[in-house]
Amino acid sequence: MGLGPPIQDRSHTGEKPFSCLKCGKCFTDKSTLVIHERSHTGEKPFSCLECGKSFSQTSDLVTHKRIHTGKNLFSCLECRKSYTKKSQLVIHERIHTGEKPFSCLECGKCFTDKSNLVAHQRIHTGEKPFFCLECGKSFAQKSDLVIHNRIHTGENPFSCLECRKSYTKKSQLVRHERIHTGEKPFSCLECGKSFAQKSELVIHERNHTGEKPFSCLQCGKSYTKKSHLVRHERSHTREKPFSCLQFGKSFIQKSNLVKHQRIHTGKKRF
Repeated sequence: MGLGPPIQDRSHTGEKPFSCLKCGKCFTDKSTLVIHERSHTGEKPFSCLECGKSFSQTSDLVTHKRIHTGKNLFSCLECRKSYTKKSQLVIHERIHTGEKPFSCLECGKCFTDKSNLVAHQRIHTGEKPFFCLECGKSFAQKSDLVIHNRIHTGENPFSCLECRKSYTKKSQLVRHERIHTGEKPFSCLECGKSFAQKSELVIHERNHTGEKPFSCLQCGKSYTKKSHLVRHERSHTREKPFSCLQFGKSFIQKSNLVKHQRIHTGKKRF
């Protein structure tokens, strides 16, 4: 039995007999459904022979190839940056104009393009439409799924030229490279001290503000770092997660285990 009228007639009838099992979205033809399903799986079967970059649709691959041929590119008159699609250029030009025409009805935050607004709105709805076929974990953004999939494949595409250590995210590589360069781009406005990571600056600034956001539910004592709170909470639970394999003695803090091991190692020398 057929699935209703021919594809060309469905544009008039509005019939969409092909449904996505993941999110319920409906389509007029199966080929469009197949392409849509790749947004959930992260599958990109069409690869560029020039640079190896992959795409979920042949049309995207064709557009991408313009980067290598230089044909039919759309250039920004302000900074001369070029794009393969006119729509990409329009979005880019908003960087120069400051225009943000897409607003979130929930919180009022504005965006330069609709896709960023749609991704942002998932913060409010809790929607996570991108599923990992390996473990079932879901994500709000496709880019997060792509990064997650590397856990299963073992792929670490971002390598340090200095020591060859590899990472799943470019941001992780950038942070790592500061070990070699000594770069500390995050500076404290209060005292001028600099840090390699923003998270380190945030923690440091609490020394000036006196902020202690991590509080013990048992006694109310507060700390600047979560790790300090976790360590403190063991004084209530009596948990001792650090054990000496030689003597079986356990400790609340790793530093106490290290001290213990030094004592016994020192004794063994004499």
